[in-house]
Amino acid sequence: MSVRTAAAIAVVAGVVTTLLPLSATAASAAPAADDHAVLRTEMSAPVPSGPLTRGGATETFQLTVKNPTGKPATYKPWMLVDPTGASPLNRGDVVFKVDAVDAPATTYSVGQQDGGWQGLFYPASAKGAGFDIPANGKMTWKVTVGLGANYPTNDGDFTFTAASSNASVAPGAMDSHVFKVDPQIKTGELKTWFNQVDSGKDGEDQRAYLNLNYQATGDGTFGSALATTLTLSHPGQEKADFRLQGLIDGRWQDLKGESNRYRLPLIPKGFGAASGIRTQQLRVSLGKDTELTKKTTITMEAGIGLADGNTYQFGGSEVTFPLKPIVEPAPSSTPSTTPSKAPSSTTVVQPVSATSSSAAVAAGNTNLTTTTGSATGSLASTGSSSGTGLYAGLAAALVALGAAAAWLGARRRRGVSA
Repeated sequence: MSVRTAAAIAVVAGVVTTLLPLSATAASAAPAADDHAVLRTEMSAPVPSGPLTRGGATETFQLTVKNPTGKPATYKPWMLVDPTGASPLNRGDVVFKVDAVDAPATTYSVGQQDGGWQGLFYPASAKGAGFDIPANGKMTWKVTVGLGANYPTNDGDFTFTAASSNASVAPGAMDSHVFKVDPQIKTGELKTWFNQVDSGKDGEDQRAYLNLNYQATGDGTFGSALATTLTLSHPGQEKADFRLQGLIDGRWQDLKGESNRYRLPLIPKGFGAASGIRTQQLRVSLGKDTELTKKTTITMEAGIGLADGNTYQFGGSEVTFPLKPIVEPAPSSTPSTTPSKAPSSTTVVQPVSATSSSAAVAAGNTNLTTTTGSATGSLASTGSSSGTGLYAGLAAALVALGAAAAWLGARRRRGVSA
C-alpha cells in the first residue's frame, strides 16, 4: 500500500471524512477501533488475468466483506485507486462497476478526493447509506475494473484497495490488488523548485527576482495543461500590496490576483521529460499602498495541478526572500542657479532725410562716423553684428559729395561767365 493511500485511510480511521464531490453526507465519526473496526475485506483474483490496456478489456473480481463478531456492523464501501506515476487521475481514467452477488441491490459512483480516485457503492434504496453486515455473516459483490482511453501515459500500474469510509474495517484487514498496465513504463514525477536570481537590482532588497522551474521525469507526458497558483504571505497583519510580474512573451507583465494569490500562464498539455526544464521568471516588489515599513521576510508558495478535471494541486515548491518598500527620492528644494535668457530686442532703422543738416556737415568732412541716438535724422545701431550703420553712412556720404559737386560746378560756371 502506498504512502498516499495509507495516509488517506489513516485520516478516515480517526476523524469524520467527507467524500467529495459524490455525496453531501459526511461519514459518521468513527467509534473506537476496539468495538467498531471489526470487518474484513477479501478480493478474489481478477479474471481474466493479465495487464490492463487503455480503453481495452476490463477485469472482474469478487469482493467479500466478512463480520467475524457477534454483533452487526455497518460497512460503507470506499474503493481507492493509487497509481504509480506523475499524474493524478480523473474520474473517467478508471472503469468501475459494482453488481450485487450476495447483497442488497446496489448502485455505485466514482469521485475524487485529495487528488485520488475513489469508487463508492451503497444500497440502491438509500444513496450514501451503508450495508449492515450481520453478526458472523458476510456480503459479496462483483467488481469490474479497467482503464479508460485517457488513462495518463505517464502513469503505470495501480493499487486497488477495499477500504471503508466509516473505518469499520479492522487495521490490517483491508485487502488490495495490484493491476498491471500495458505498456510498462518507467514512472517519474513532476519536480519544481525556486531559485533566487538577484534581490539587489533596482535598490537593495526593494525588488526580488526569482525563477520557478519545472521538470518532468520518467516516460509519458501530462494529458492536461498544468496550472500554477502563486501565494505570497508575510508575518503580521499589515497590508503588503504586492506587485508580482512575470516575464511573458519577452516582456514583464503584471500578474492579476486576489488575496495575494496569482495565476501563472498554463503549461500546455504534453509536458514531459523531453520538454527539459521549463523556467518562469518572476519579480516582486511592494506597491505604494503597502503598510510594511521595513525589510520583511516574504514567503512565496507555488501549487501545481491539472488545469482540467482533477484540479487538486499535487505538486509545488516554496521560497522565502527579503523585501522592503521602495523609497522614492525626496524632491530637491535648492533654487536653480542657471541664468534666464534675456529676451532679444528689436531695433528699428529710421529713414535718413537727404536734406538734413547732417548731410551738409558731412560735405566738408571725409571721415564719416555713425552714432547712436534718438534724434531725427540719426542712424540707429543694430549691434556689432549688423552692417546697417555702414550702409547708411555710405549713403549719407554720397549725398554730401553730390551736393559739393553741384556747388563747385556752379562756381566754375560763374568764373567762366566772369
